[in-house]
Amino acid sequence: MGKEKLSLKDMMFNKQRVTFLSGLIKEAYKEFDEVNFIDDVLVKFPELELKERIYHIKDNLKIYLPDNYKLAVSIMRQSLPPELDPNKTDDDFGYFILSSFGEYIAEYGCNGEYLDFSLSNFEEFTKRFSMEFAIRPFLKKYPEQTLVYVEEWSKHDNYHVRRFASEGIRPSLPWGGKVDIGIQNTFDVLDNLFSDHTSYVFRSVANNMNDISKIDPIGVLSKLDEWKKSRKQSEKNMDYIMRHSLRTLLRSGHKESLQFIGYQKPDISIKNFQILTPSVSLGESLKFEFEIDSKNDQVLMIDYIIHFVKASGKNSGKTFKISKKKIGKGENIKITKKHPLREMTTLKLYPGKHFIELQINGEKFGKIEFDFKMN
Repeated sequence: MGKEKLSLKDMMFNKQRVTFLSGLIKEAYKEFDEVNFIDDVLVKFPELELKERIYHIKDNLKIYLPDNYKLAVSIMRQSLPPELDPNKTDDDFGYFILSSFGEYIAEYGCNGEYLDFSLSNFEEFTKRFSMEFAIRPFLKKYPEQTLVYVEEWSKHDNYHVRRFASEGIRPSLPWGGKVDIGIQNTFDVLDNLFSDHTSYVFRSVANNMNDISKIDPIGVLSKLDEWKKSRKQSEKNMDYIMRHSLRTLLRSGHKESLQFIGYQKPDISIKNFQILTPSVSLGESLKFEFEIDSKNDQVLMIDYIIHFVKASGKNSGKTFKISKKKIGKGENIKITKKHPLREMTTLKLYPGKHFIELQINGEKFGKIEFDFKMN
């Protein structure tokens, strides 16, 4: 039998990593009870998920470090390992185990007494592991004061700090909940970052813009157009930023976004759109095919939408990609596609009448019913 694949929580938080963290602290704080800290942290790990392990370490830092908040944070800062390589240009993600330091600051230092002290320490901590989660309570409780720091971080010479400035203010950060600092405030920070030569930074800008696109799609299009016209970013990188910023809108068939990227109203006709498997059971694949007759030279973004049955019995559509194609006037293409229908953590399946619909450059074509069974 092969080796069991380690989960992310066990790769990032295990005896070796906790011992590493403990050793760093011991170097900076000789009174630190390294042996009992390690034992108390590890004893609960088997029953804890990833984020719970971070909080658990944070709670034990509170027990084993001095009660004085500033002194405790100063010890953490002195214990930090060397900075991540500032000469890299991509995701040198850093020491995940240090995320507990950020949670300690968020838990005990997000208040008026320690506000500036806490915020000023994030700059050094984030050079070893991004403090994007820990900054969010500060953005919620003290948005104006925190944004002063964020603005400065967005101009920093270290790319980890610059990325932190973008990632930390995302409206919908995975694992980080939602924050609302105002779209214009976010744009003001991203104006300093979109032209960054480091992919780790401009990818974060694009993710941030994708979050905002779900709130203000026209505002995002306007800002992207402004950035494109400024020519401050290379054509290749700007193309990435635009497409990645608009990926949710493009997937949903948002016509203004499609036109902005260069996809016009399709001049086509659809023929012989049919489902080859009108009844599909769990674990099998839905098979369908169709033909496209092109009436002009054009570029097509070809998608399909499956309207799944939800728990309520109503249908809800989810868009899937087929391909992007250049097609000439008078050209005919035939497409056959399989879509496996199996249980997924992100999509619960229910039996009943489903529908499939084509979406090409945001335009809908046809809608055919098929039956899905759970057995």
